[in-house]
Amino acid sequence: MIPFVLCFVLFMVGLFGVIMLRNLIKIVIGLSIMEYSVYLFLILIGYIDGGTVPIISECFEQGPYVDPLPQALVLTAIVIGLATKALMLSVAIRLYKHYGTFDIREMNKLKG
Repeated sequence: MIPFVLCFVLFMVGLFGVIMLRNLIKIVIGLSIMEYSVYLFLILIGYIDGGTVPIISECFEQGPYVDPLPQALVLTAIVIGLATKALMLSVAIRLYKHYGTFDIREMNKLKG
């Protein structure tokens, strides 16, 4: 139960960074922290104490098996998350070149 609570706390730290901070780079970092907490949560869902690999043969003992599907989904999500982070950072850099700042409040003032 404690790892699930820690995943929730990590998610809340990222959410705090997204909501309260005004720097675009810090917002991207907050989104990354939220994303990593979801990855940890998905991995924890598939984990079983004392579980074995999900290969059925005579050399492996029968018993509870660890579900490999969340691990595969997290690997796919990591690749997609990397692409979206690259896109977010490239948009942030373009905004910096246009406005000269990463601060969202300053960008709103410079609207013309």
